[in-house]
Amino acid sequence: MHTEATPTHCPYCALQCGMGLTSGPGGVEVVERPAFPVNRGALCGKGRTAPAVLSSRVRLTEPLVRSHATGRLEPATWEEAVGRVAEGLTRTRTDHGADACGVFGGGGLTNEKAYALGKFARVALGTSQIDYNGRFCMSSAAAAGQRAFGLDRGLPFPLQDIPRTGCVILVGSNLAETMPPALRYLTELKANGGKLIVVDPRRTRTAEQADLHLAPRPGTDLALALGLLHLVVAEGRTDETFIEERTSGWQEARAAAMAHWPEYVERISGVPVPQLRDAARMFCDAEAGMVLTARGPEQQSKGTDTVGAWINLCLATGNAGRPLAGYGCLTGQGNGQGGREHGQKADQLPGYRKLTDPAARAHVAAVWGVDPDSLPGPGRSAYELLDALGGDIKALLLMGSNPVVSAPRAAHVEERLRSLDFLAVADVVLSETAQLADVVLPVTQWAEETGTVTNLEGRVLLRRKAVSAPAGVRSDLDVLHGLAALLGHGKGFPTDPEEVFEELRRASAGGAADYSGISYARLTEGDGEGVFWPCPAGGEGVGAEVGAMVGPTEGTADVPDAGAAPPSADPGPHPGTGPHPGTPRLFLDRFATEDGRARFVPVVHRSAAEEPDAEYPVLLTTGRVLAQYQSGAQTRRVDELNSAAPGPFVELHPRLAARLEIGEGEPVTVVSRRGRAVAPARITRTIRSDTVFMPFHWPGEGRANSLTNPALDPVSRMPEFKVCAVRLERA
Repeated sequence: MHTEATPTHCPYCALQCGMGLTSGPGGVEVVERPAFPVNRGALCGKGRTAPAVLSSRVRLTEPLVRSHATGRLEPATWEEAVGRVAEGLTRTRTDHGADACGVFGGGGLTNEKAYALGKFARVALGTSQIDYNGRFCMSSAAAAGQRAFGLDRGLPFPLQDIPRTGCVILVGSNLAETMPPALRYLTELKANGGKLIVVDPRRTRTAEQADLHLAPRPGTDLALALGLLHLVVAEGRTDETFIEERTSGWQEARAAAMAHWPEYVERISGVPVPQLRDAARMFCDAEAGMVLTARGPEQQSKGTDTVGAWINLCLATGNAGRPLAGYGCLTGQGNGQGGREHGQKADQLPGYRKLTDPAARAHVAAVWGVDPDSLPGPGRSAYELLDALGGDIKALLLMGSNPVVSAPRAAHVEERLRSLDFLAVADVVLSETAQLADVVLPVTQWAEETGTVTNLEGRVLLRRKAVSAPAGVRSDLDVLHGLAALLGHGKGFPTDPEEVFEELRRASAGGAADYSGISYARLTEGDGEGVFWPCPAGGEGVGAEVGAMVGPTEGTADVPDAGAAPPSADPGPHPGTGPHPGTPRLFLDRFATEDGRARFVPVVHRSAAEEPDAEYPVLLTTGRVLAQYQSGAQTRRVDELNSAAPGPFVELHPRLAARLEIGEGEPVTVVSRRGRAVAPARITRTIRSDTVFMPFHWPGEGRANSLTNPALDPVSRMPEFKVCAVRLERA
């Protein structure tokens, strides 16, 4: 007999699809939640099979410590394991200083865990050296959004607005494979008469849905966006009223774009001029339009400028700050949005506060009960932190990440991890990174714990505990509580997630990402649809000011038509008017800048950090496949998913394959300046003939990130995963 379904959310991507879990004789089963608005019951294969990773057969169920005698990881008690971690961190601090201890988090951690991890690093360890793998996700989009709008939230509108706009330009996203339940929003867009333009060097399953597919050379998205803006200006399609009333910096951005005439952009990108003209007209002919970006344009050494160019296109055409229009980023990781808002990013404090802001430091320090001067300053970004392992950083505590597979220049990162004096990993499974650790701590996962996540729309959701974890497993909050106590901080690190969230509410109050008006009780109301941040607690003071800055707070059901005048800003509730409803749509009255205007940022095209040459004549780009997720640490343990996607491959065009005399299925060696990988050839006409593609989910000889370039964007510090120079050899 099955139990009543517990409403919760998928553990994988940033859609955070709603699902229910039941327990019965056959184990834990997934049931649909049709009322949840994001996926309306639909689930991909990863979501349907997620309970498979709950099995003790594939996950960690007891702590492991590396034996001094044998050098192998062997079972240990929790007391021994946590004591060994505390000893390693304490010894490192004593011998080398607090900044010799590093902390590395993950975009899959709940808001409570991300918050507690950031607090642990800065209060219990006193180190500045903390960052997380979300730096590899959407940091360039976040930086560009901050520059243009004064605020970063993946989507400034709900997903349900997408089918009601007139035209969507989707840049560097293969939703059909990375977020399959979201593809319905694009099919509904087309059914409603809207147009879809897909920008991708591969003709993916998503690109096949497009009215127009632009296939630029990898690394040239910036030139493409500037070329479209040039055409918009040249054809007199700019929205001069919007530019005049709601933006600043247009003349400089316009001048920069006009240097990118269509024929020049065609030479750079390979996209024919007629297609550029078609795209510009299609976007401008629509009554309202959106640009949505993903990792394609963002994971570049110029990713911030590239996203900025697409934002400039939106601003110049009046497609921002009004209903059913705007720029948005499709966040990748499950809590990629919330994970960076509450303190595990190197330069941020909870509530999206800047670590360098004295007022922000004072506010958070008061919540934490510490001296603001005791909080360390900003530390290194993710790759820079990993690169410093074994040098300035001697010990590392790592939670919810697998950089041996997921980091750029992965062989070098693996070498750096091996060079540490001490490595502790908390994870659900024995990942490739955990295999290198001195101590491995088995922790609870999505269905075994309660906690909040924030999806790509900025919708704060409550995942609810549905099953009990194995006896030898503890939560990450328990781990941090135990470590903090051994480091002399017996108070301030609670193990109850709701208690942590209540503290997070206070810490975020008045910040850009204000959660102070959200509670577990609110998140369980009705069908558990969640609450959009910012959601201040209301009343007079800082909370209400946030509501005024970002604009109206109308509910998700009442969306003005695309041509309607923007409603007046609601500054948030006042005493006695009830709770703040949350903010599903940002910027409808003003942007979150000091003067309320969006900022154009002048940008110009520049080459990738590494272009092809005689020795490495081919471009490599990387990405995901439908049946696997991120580093594959969990999905590679699910039989059904492995049957669908059993291993890596190299996708190449028939012309390139013929020139190299490579046949379908033959092993191919791909070589870059950083390493080599070997995988079977997959020959297809859906990719450019100057480009090869590899998925990045696998370790070993097929590890795509052995090849990728860690060249960093100067603003976001995002590595250039999406383009590097390689050569191909018959294996």
